[in-house]
Amino acid sequence: MTFLITNLVRSSSRPAFGQVARLCKANYSVAATGQEVLVERLSGEQKGITVLGLNRPEAKNAFSRGLVQTFSNILNEIKRDNGSRVVVLRSLTPGIFCAGADLKERKGMSEEEVKEFVTGLRQLLIAIEQLPMPVIAALDGAALGGGLEMALACDIRTAANNTKMGLVETKLAIIPGAGGTQRLPRILSPSLAKELIFTARVFNGEEAKEMGIVNHVVPQNETKDAAYRKALTLAEEILPNGPVGVRMAKLAIDKGMQVDLSTGYSIEEVCYAQVIPTKDRMEGLKAFAEKRKPVYKGE
Repeated sequence: MTFLITNLVRSSSRPAFGQVARLCKANYSVAATGQEVLVERLSGEQKGITVLGLNRPEAKNAFSRGLVQTFSNILNEIKRDNGSRVVVLRSLTPGIFCAGADLKERKGMSEEEVKEFVTGLRQLLIAIEQLPMPVIAALDGAALGGGLEMALACDIRTAANNTKMGLVETKLAIIPGAGGTQRLPRILSPSLAKELIFTARVFNGEEAKEMGIVNHVVPQNETKDAAYRKALTLAEEILPNGPVGVRMAKLAIDKGMQVDLSTGYSIEEVCYAQVIPTKDRMEGLKAFAEKRKPVYKGE
């Protein structure tokens, strides 16, 4: 446990970014065209927010081999990036978040290839779930099947009121295979999760908020990015706080939810021990005494 936690607290030098936020591939080694997921590092007062934009419009952002590989490579870099304090996951395709697996591609796969692909997709969503910093999913369009499973792997979800979502796999005589059968009953209740999965029900953002699947629902705007804007507002609320503290809080919650309460207390104790020797903790105390805003560096 201590080894796992201390691995998350490390510093690295980051390159300086321009004042104007821009979409880029960064320097990631990617499969396919490398354009299936675009990276935007915000600047100014939003510095520390990294936006990952799904960008496969011709297939409604469906998961292909190329998209999974591209996304996986990007996540491998971001998880070591102390400059990314909050990650926002959105779609760059209007009206769609992610349509799930690319069924056209899957039709040409052998049974063994399907099995390998689903395993790879499951590992991708686990990688999203295990990013050390908070991850916010902004659902401005349909999130179906694997698309909703990806949103469930994030820490926080925002949605436009007209967004359609659902775990619809049983309509295809399969089951959610990228973690949906495990995450949804932990977010809701086992009985409600079973109802939604057994019926393959599609519901909107308002209904998702009532059930507790999304944290916030907002009316869609003319630019079709209302959920993204709400996600940025949440990210901006997180930014001023100590990044090591936020990461340790996430780790304590995620690991604690998987064990009994007594073990959870022990996990919290170990996580707290990681923040005690940090420069940020001393900066917080000093800023409080001097009645000013703290300047945290993630150290």
